[in-house]
Amino acid sequence: VINLRSIKPLDRATIIESVRRTHRVISVEEGWPQHGVGAEIAALVQEEAFDELDGPVCRITGAEVPMPYATDLEKAALPSVENIVRVVRRELNK
Repeated sequence: VINLRSIKPLDRATIIESVRRTHRVISVEEGWPQHGVGAEIAALVQEEAFDELDGPVCRITGAEVPMPYATDLEKAALPSVENIVRVVRRELNK
């Protein structure tokens, strides 16, 4: 697990080393699927460590909808712990 929240500039070497060690990438972010840090990580890995991957880069993101103000709708639009665990288990059991 690499927490990129406070790493600027993006620690490319750490990401690539992790891919070489684990052969997988799963990114999680609250933002939309396009133009986020997960997309940048996917591009980096594709450019510099594609042959190290055992499968495609998996991105868990917020829903492709305008961010709602209602609490219940906001919870539905953001990645949940349950969804993250489900996707990670699915990806690791391939």
